[in-house]
Amino acid sequence: MARHDHISSEAFAELVQQAIADLPLPYARLMESITVVVEEEPSKEVLEDLELESEDDLLGLYQGQSLAADSFFRPGGESPPQISIYRGPILRLCESPEEVVQEVYDTVVHELGHHVGLDDDEMPY
Repeated sequence: MARHDHISSEAFAELVQQAIADLPLPYARLMESITVVVEEEPSKEVLEDLELESEDDLLGLYQGQSLAADSFFRPGGESPPQISIYRGPILRLCESPEEVVQEVYDTVVHELGHHVGLDDDEMPY
């Protein structure tokens, strides 16, 4: 299997931006209130919290209050919603830059699903 670890952090960040730019308008509007960060690997704490064996099991993570659970009475001072995209696991999974773009796109859409209150089993992928 080809590995694309040679895709630099900067190039990977550009692929993430491309994937976000390709989102349909309703998704793009949702993204306006979400911070997207690229991280090399999920932290050990995140993996333990999610009870995952391997960092390769996690391509992205949504952190924040879902819109379904949002309320007028939400306490102030909360961080804005954030989607983390994990470069290492995605690069190990994909065999071409095109696959990376598709996987990032799918991961962003999946994490957006969490933002609107969907569970993993309710997602198309």
